[in-house]
Amino acid sequence: MFGVSLPTNLICNFMLHKRISLLIIALIVLSFNLNAQEEDKGFELSKNLEIFSSVYKNLHLNYVDDINPGELMKTAIDAMLAKLDPYTNYIPESDIEDVKLQLMGQYGGIGALIHQQDGKVVISEPYEGLPAYKAGLRAGDIILEVNGQNAINKNSDQVREFLRGQAGSDIKIKVNRNGKEIEKSFKREEITLQNLPYYGMLKNDIGYIKLTEFTKDAANNVLNAFRDLKKTSNNSIKGLILDLRGNGGGLLTDAVGIVNIFVDKGQNIVSTKGKITEKNQTFKTMYPATDLDIPIVVLVDNFSASASEIVAGSLQDLDRAIVMGQRTFGKGLVQNIIPLTYNAQMKVTVSKYYIPSGRCIQAIDYSHRDADGKASKVPDSLKTAFKTKGGRIVYDGFGIEPDIEIKPEYASPLTIAIITKFHAFNFASEFVRNNPTIPSAKDFKITDQIYNQFIDYLKDKDYSYSTITERMLKELEETSNKEKYSDDIAKTIEELKAKIEKDKKNDLIKFKDDIKEILLSEIVVRYYNQKGRIESLLQIDKEVDKAINLLSNPTEYNKILGK
Repeated sequence: MFGVSLPTNLICNFMLHKRISLLIIALIVLSFNLNAQEEDKGFELSKNLEIFSSVYKNLHLNYVDDINPGELMKTAIDAMLAKLDPYTNYIPESDIEDVKLQLMGQYGGIGALIHQQDGKVVISEPYEGLPAYKAGLRAGDIILEVNGQNAINKNSDQVREFLRGQAGSDIKIKVNRNGKEIEKSFKREEITLQNLPYYGMLKNDIGYIKLTEFTKDAANNVLNAFRDLKKTSNNSIKGLILDLRGNGGGLLTDAVGIVNIFVDKGQNIVSTKGKITEKNQTFKTMYPATDLDIPIVVLVDNFSASASEIVAGSLQDLDRAIVMGQRTFGKGLVQNIIPLTYNAQMKVTVSKYYIPSGRCIQAIDYSHRDADGKASKVPDSLKTAFKTKGGRIVYDGFGIEPDIEIKPEYASPLTIAIITKFHAFNFASEFVRNNPTIPSAKDFKITDQIYNQFIDYLKDKDYSYSTITERMLKELEETSNKEKYSDDIAKTIEELKAKIEKDKKNDLIKFKDDIKEILLSEIVVRYYNQKGRIESLLQIDKEVDKAINLLSNPTEYNKILGK
């Protein structure tokens, strides 16, 4: 028997070529399958568009009653987009101004907040320096007419449409103020809402900046405020509080710009990754930092979202700031505005964003829903640990977790009733009528005398409310009746109800501090506008106090950052 010995390299080459051949075949098959899948998707898309068009046309031709094609189409589109996420929306031409307001903080109008109360639309707050304020309209004015159009029995959305319009156009508003009719004529303006309503120096040489939105020029406004704080303090500023509580986000580029104030040029801040690879982006700091050393505390809460989370999360990832407060909202989705035909637009979620450690902070997985169609939060088992620049552990999947968590203080049912039934608002209107002036925003306090006046004011007002205990007791009562339990249980429930009702009579004393805070907010804003309101509330803000104490203790601050 004879054998042939093949050289080892020849065998390797043969096997290599064979593997390459097999790989080429596999790629061809895969490519064919992908193309086939794309063709299948294309066919499905064409088929379903045809079916939808047929349904829509036949409804118009055959349905027994007249239908509004525009309304019906918007309903269909909204229902389809609701299957995706809350941020992917269809925007008809009529709503373009609202988008402009949301993204840029701009609209044509009078510059005032309004609300509906007892079947009437009332001015809540005219913004300082804007048309309504300059024309002499005041909080508490009841709107009767706008350019001759009756505003009585209209809801706030309808009246808002009356008030908005082209900048420079004339507007005439008739209001009822304390039973007297007053008419004001002025011009609408292009309204740009302030995204930075207040900044200033607090005790212990700590600076404070409050940012409410990431609208146009937010980064420049924060930079200018910070520079001014350094200047007015003669560079003795020892720490900075950046308050992003309640800030729902906005423009991503301004978020990167704010981080750039405290982080040097060339640092990756946020990356966006979506279906279209070519559109993925990485946003870096573009300029030398203004200050690389000042200690920073970023205040956040459950309503800090999107761009707020980029700022808080990236400063945390880079160990450049300590995040304090409550876990943030968890919105790690990026939207683009896409123009459609007939001047309509669509806001579409196109990618997710990732902050410097590599984590995505999106909290809800909209791609997976339960049997009821409800999207759920990312489970703990799927959360991944990441590391900050200095090696601290942080996690993805549920917003930004603060370095120092502060338990939130929730409003009592009584406090909520006083706010929602407008008793604090109306009392403030009455207070202003009787008090032409008050001390400065920093110095004004709700004294016990003023609080007792408020209790007297409530005597003939409805501020009924149900406590959580009462609601649970009612459920227990209904369940025990259905299950036919003994009369002894029914008697016990009645005794408990009587005890709760008796205890509720002390709620105005029990929740005195909370209600005083609401009254302070409502009264001060009438005299000193939004800036004064923030300045006065800072005097009793426990979270700000904790941030000041931390920034005043460099050893503790550095220990948290692992320095």
